[in-house]
Amino acid sequence: MTSAGGDGNVDGNTTLTVDAEAPSTTGAIAVSGDADLTGSPAKAAAGKKRAKSYSEDKRFKIFSGTSNLPLAEEICKFVGVPLGEVRLQRFSDGEVYFQLLENVRGADVFVVQPTCYPVDQHLLELLIMIDALKRASARRITVVVPYYGYARQDRKDRPRVAISSKLVADLLTTAGANRALLVDLHAAQIQGFFNIPVDHLFASPVLVGHFRDLNLPDLTVVSPDAGGVERARFFAQKMEAPLAIVDKRRTDLNVSEVMHVIGDVQDRTCLILDDIVDTAGTLIKTVDALLEVGAKKVYACATHAVLSGRAIERIVDSRLEQLVVTNTIPLREEALHASKIKVLSIAGLIGRAIESIHMETSVSSLFN
Repeated sequence: MTSAGGDGNVDGNTTLTVDAEAPSTTGAIAVSGDADLTGSPAKAAAGKKRAKSYSEDKRFKIFSGTSNLPLAEEICKFVGVPLGEVRLQRFSDGEVYFQLLENVRGADVFVVQPTCYPVDQHLLELLIMIDALKRASARRITVVVPYYGYARQDRKDRPRVAISSKLVADLLTTAGANRALLVDLHAAQIQGFFNIPVDHLFASPVLVGHFRDLNLPDLTVVSPDAGGVERARFFAQKMEAPLAIVDKRRTDLNVSEVMHVIGDVQDRTCLILDDIVDTAGTLIKTVDALLEVGAKKVYACATHAVLSGRAIERIVDSRLEQLVVTNTIPLREEALHASKIKVLSIAGLIGRAIESIHMETSVSSLFN
């Protein structure tokens, strides 16, 4: 068992520990969609066979920070390798202390750490972990960032503002990352901010499978803004459903005003598709706009459930039938117990991508 304390200069009251031998905390997140993790019995058998060989591969390692330990444990279980042992603590002044507790020399290492709330704390953890791995002579370091913080600050939309998503990409590269595995970026162009190879995953296979099982009648897929049209069009093609767009005008940070609906939603079941649900203000206004022009029912799905501020309260009190999200971000207890919020696991998709990167095979084939 990894020790969580014992250093005289570390404040035990502020200790954060990642321990591969600790009891699994996966139960803290309500996940479903197990069929997406293994697929058919034949694929499940093949997965077990692969997992056995990976577990014996001493140069294939997965580590995790503290931002979403349950997801990292689930990925390791799918791939079939133990979660790497580390000591991750905080000094009394808040400084991060990180130590690898196993040899990584010459290893192909994957670090799972979404930069979710508190964003800056988890980002700094990731940078320190990368630096430790680099100094420990890891052969290749791949950062697995299911949720990429600062992705919405990807351009100068106002005078004298920072392009923070570019800065984060530079920090990861400078720290020593050799490759990045990201999930549903807010803007696909962010891949160009990196000077290292980037594999961009989409949660659509997990979400499409869920809504196909629901078999919603007279379905129309809706993009809540013009920026998400390409994502919604791809989803609509997979669902064999028409597409509608909601035109909105943003008036301030985290504030938007829905203008009008483009497309026929009269007497249809609408499915709003977005990458991020943050304060849920845009989502609820979109729901109201669709219902006001004659939609029968409105569902929504998103990859990243940030759910800040009064988001959960807004969703519960709204006319939305259900919000389906993935576990790229760990949900608060309040969200886990909300009847209108359903969480699907994306661990299988990330696990397959990690396998492909390690074996130098195609990642894009996962979406064919």
